[in-house]
Amino acid sequence: MNSEQSNSKLNRILKTLGPGILFASCCIGVSHLVQSTRAGADYGFAIVWAILLANIFKYPFFEFGSRYANATGESLLEGYARKGKWVLWMYFILTLGSMFAVTAAVGYVTTGLTANLFQLDLNISSVAAILFAICMLILLIGKFSYLDNIIKVFAIVLLTSTVIAFITTLFHGSVEQSPDFIPKSMWNPSGIAFLIALMGWMPTAVDLSTWNSLWTLARIKQSGYYPKLKETINEFNFAYIITAVLSLCFLTLGAMLMHGSGKSFSNNSVAFANELITLYTTSLGDWSYLIIASAAFATMFSTSLAVIDGYSRALDRTTQLLFLNHDLSKGEIQESRKWYTVWTFINVPISFFVITFFLNNLRALVDLATTLSFLIAPVIAIINYKVILGHNVPEEAKPPIWLRYLAIAGIIFLSGFSLFYVYSKFL
Repeated sequence: MNSEQSNSKLNRILKTLGPGILFASCCIGVSHLVQSTRAGADYGFAIVWAILLANIFKYPFFEFGSRYANATGESLLEGYARKGKWVLWMYFILTLGSMFAVTAAVGYVTTGLTANLFQLDLNISSVAAILFAICMLILLIGKFSYLDNIIKVFAIVLLTSTVIAFITTLFHGSVEQSPDFIPKSMWNPSGIAFLIALMGWMPTAVDLSTWNSLWTLARIKQSGYYPKLKETINEFNFAYIITAVLSLCFLTLGAMLMHGSGKSFSNNSVAFANELITLYTTSLGDWSYLIIASAAFATMFSTSLAVIDGYSRALDRTTQLLFLNHDLSKGEIQESRKWYTVWTFINVPISFFVITFFLNNLRALVDLATTLSFLIAPVIAIINYKVILGHNVPEEAKPPIWLRYLAIAGIIFLSGFSLFYVYSKFL
């Protein structure tokens, strides 16, 4: 009997597993591979507080996405619509304002890793075009199941290699500091700009919380199993803890293997990819180069898939709510492959042209995308807080008091740093 219960519990876990892994994949992409490693390389462990605070104070707003979907059977976007169409319009405008920069930033890093791994004798624009075309093909033909299965495999590979590299680095110790090393200041204009960019995608952009709710619903539809609220929250929490721990692992790799050495990351995506992978091989040995390069590429490729899917899925739902006058009393909106396809064909080509504009300045593109994400975060955070406490959410499914207080603290934190950035930048 105990064996049957154990198998039944495992089966429920496996049927629930998916949305959190997709979320983690989005996080491990640019924010961890690029920004956390850069943070460690430039500022060492002095910047660890920013990573910890961003992970803590953003947590409620991502959790609300999973909680709302399970409790109501609809996505956060329907929740926005219930608060008034102006809320949905605000989300729509903010999404369009950041979507192309975000997709381009993720695609650019993936392009560099692709060219590095396969030693492609092509210019970056050509590699980016091929990469985006493959992503579109997978998403438009394969739907959610392909995305779900691909990312689970890729995430396990990078998780394993990162933890091994982290532990090995701890045993080997830090690199020797350069005699003329001068620590960077975190509180000058460039330091503040990087701080905001780092927290903008740490662990990822707050507006991606809508994707959480959409992926939760898609997984329920795919598996045919409607998990208990606790099961959905546990699945998300498991993924969130992994992303938080990995952000510290990447910071440690940058801090111990580059900080004070006199080295810095290149602005060219191919050169950056090589430097990033060399960080791992410095710790693990040259034998690991191909394994690490493959794992890093796999992770960024899965992040590209998740980002393109997330934007298309969210804007498909937003289009139906804004322009097709869907009646919320009729229940959940069915995914429209038509609008999903339309938004994919809008997002990808424009993001490609953004890449060509920032061709030799990876840092500027990533910082632009992450800063935009941070500046819109307080708005999305406030909306999510209002939605999860709405009348359509059952009382027993609403967040506990401690989580509500943490959400309020998070709104203050995000708003405060956004105002601080605007003040330091323009006043």
